[in-house]
Amino acid sequence: MPLMATVETDIPARLDRLPWSTFHSLVVTALGITWILDGLEVTLAGSVSGALQESPILHLDATQVGAAASTYLIGVVIGALGFGWLTDRWGRKRLFTITLGLYLVATAATACSWSFGSYAVFRMLTGAGIGGEGTAINSAIQELIPARYRGRTDLAINGSFWIGAALAAAASIVLLHPGWLPSDMGWRAAYGIGAILGVGVLFLRRYVPESPRWLMVHGRLAEATRVVDSIEARIVATTHVPLPQAHGVLRLTDRGRTSLRVVAHTLITRYPRRTVLGVALIASQAFFYNAIFFTYALVLGKFYGVASANVGWYLLPFALGNFTGPLLLGRLFDTVGRRPMIAATYALSGILLAVAAILFAHGVLDATTQTIAWSVIFFFASAAASAAYLTVSESFPLEVRAISIALFYAIGTLLGGVAAPWLFGHLIASGQRIEVVWGYLVGATLMIGAAIVELVLGIAAERKSLESVAPPLSVSES
Repeated sequence: MPLMATVETDIPARLDRLPWSTFHSLVVTALGITWILDGLEVTLAGSVSGALQESPILHLDATQVGAAASTYLIGVVIGALGFGWLTDRWGRKRLFTITLGLYLVATAATACSWSFGSYAVFRMLTGAGIGGEGTAINSAIQELIPARYRGRTDLAINGSFWIGAALAAAASIVLLHPGWLPSDMGWRAAYGIGAILGVGVLFLRRYVPESPRWLMVHGRLAEATRVVDSIEARIVATTHVPLPQAHGVLRLTDRGRTSLRVVAHTLITRYPRRTVLGVALIASQAFFYNAIFFTYALVLGKFYGVASANVGWYLLPFALGNFTGPLLLGRLFDTVGRRPMIAATYALSGILLAVAAILFAHGVLDATTQTIAWSVIFFFASAAASAAYLTVSESFPLEVRAISIALFYAIGTLLGGVAAPWLFGHLIASGQRIEVVWGYLVGATLMIGAAIVELVLGIAAERKSLESVAPPLSVSES
């Protein structure tokens, strides 16, 4: 059997020693906007739920609203798995256009829905586009951002979901205001916002290169070197300061395409503890978030009498708490460390939700104080959820990074997310506070359990290169 060629490269070291620059800001803007679109879609689904029930054409009930939210999540899972597999095979950049294109078409089609069936199908296709976006973009961001900024950047980007949530909340206030638009047009116009934003994103992404790390392990070392040369030249031209010497060389062997068998062996045999950790973190936060957020408007309407047109006013402070959590706490994940911060944010989220559930059961809260309670809880829960995705995206080798993100998202969402909106929609429809409380307590228990798992299995990945956290499968041992 002939020996496989081995090459040496310092590309990872060159990327990690770069100072923050306009290039990194471009990457964050052009790629991170995916979470803004996701936040927009998810929040619109919640904030227009009342309008969907009042629509003379759709006239959905609470259970159908929850079921449609579940179909969106099913679409996200399918898209994450399918496009995640292609992202590791075809590259990060090619998938940006494909998945964003699917999102644009599907979200525009949602605005034209004529029945529950059509609405659910278009929501599922929209989710597929978002799911594919997430795997490709999480991979690229991890591979393009220097190690010392990776934690805070990842948390801030994932937290930008709530910028989209705030946009959707503000849009719902305007578009669902009684008398401003025909009764069946406000929610349709709201869904058109995502398509308009997506067109602008297509333009920005023209300037984001393929991941040099992906290129180097796929036998395209010369192309990877040209990309890094270009990035370095842009930074030097902007700062007028020479770059420090890069230290660290990888010896890589061309392994060819990575099979599903290799993926399974990597997750189950090579990194079993990390696999258990990833499932625990993703599944618990998925149930926690999807159970509460997808039915946010239903709780406000059913138990506090908030009109659908006014839901946006309550979503805005909630979105603010969710965005400021990762933004303000993110730096601590790079300094204090991953394990203590992830465990703390998960545990605090669970404990605070349990307290809020008890207050809700006894009728102590009104619409305003309920919103304040949720805003405080999700200040920590948002950082925790973002850290879950940070964990799975930096814990596995480069060759299987995108499909690993997709698999964890799919498993976690199926275990903890898809059924949650439907379940809570059913519990809320019962009109019994105690029924909803039991659901909240399940979510709280899952978060506290995940905090314990993090303390036992967590990885100290802060300020370390991706290759030191999880060496590429193609690293030569000779």
